[in-house]
Amino acid sequence: MYATRVTRRVQAPAEAVYRALVDPDALAVWRVPENMTARVHTFEAREGGAFRVSLTYDDPGGAGKSGGRTDTYRGHFAKLVPGVQVVEVFAFETDAETLRGTMTMTTTLTETDDGATDVEILHEDIPDDIPREDNERGTRMALDHLARLVEERNPPTD
Repeated sequence: MYATRVTRRVQAPAEAVYRALVDPDALAVWRVPENMTARVHTFEAREGGAFRVSLTYDDPGGAGKSGGRTDTYRGHFAKLVPGVQVVEVFAFETDAETLRGTMTMTTTLTETDDGATDVEILHEDIPDDIPREDNERGTRMALDHLARLVEERNPPTD
């Protein structure tokens, strides 16, 4: 098991970023690596609320953790602090023993003096069979999508 931490500055207020973290339609757009499509099956954005999400490789040759070309994970929201933090506890739906186990993802928002937001995603207890580089690259891609989505919805005012 290992942990990764990825941070990105988003040119939008923390409250706007937070809304994208707890909106299932927004999540399906931003929390997906390149060359994959997201489907949100269940999403109860409240502490203790459940979620279930599938990420499917666009390439028919992609190998998913849950079978076929799909990675499906399910879990719950352990902590929601509006405008500040989202803590998710989840596990992959998989038959592969080496990919099982509960992971925690903590997304922390820190608003900057200029109205931007530093978004930090800390993944903990990632199974060793998931390459660290893949996890970090996927997280960076997702944060890039999040920035693009939130910045388009919240353009700067002059």
